[in-house]
Amino acid sequence: MDATDARLLSALSDDPRATMLALADRLGLSRNTVQSRLARLDARLAGFERRIDPAALGYPLAAQLTATVTQQRLDEVATALAAIPEVLEVLGISGAEDLFIRVAARDADDLYRIAGQILATSGVERTETALVMRNLVDYRVRPLLDRAVGSVR
Repeated sequence: MDATDARLLSALSDDPRATMLALADRLGLSRNTVQSRLARLDARLAGFERRIDPAALGYPLAAQLTATVTQQRLDEVATALAAIPEVLEVLGISGAEDLFIRVAARDADDLYRIAGQILATSGVERTETALVMRNLVDYRVRPLLDRAVGSVR
């Protein structure tokens, strides 16, 4: 990724609904350049899915679960967890636990059901659940984009 790509992603971060023409005007690039760079970035990046607060969809309770799994079944466990709609993200981690699982729930009873479903997944040996009490720093990549743009100038 070069500085132009970083500037393009930064502009999209500012205005996710910007048209190709608006991005081209803002960055002083041709529409074709913007279009080709976005196509290349789209193929390289994990996608440009907008972040929607699960609370807006009726899932105000957030929790982080850690899980210990049978290592030989890790791929199977990941596939099973991906089939649970309330599982927002699963990360393989180092340390005593194997997985970090981010979930959204409607309420405590719903979280109990989800945690039970995760624990009942074949290959999951043990889980621990922690409620998210408050989000102190939202997910962000903007500081990295700003650094990438600034480092090339």
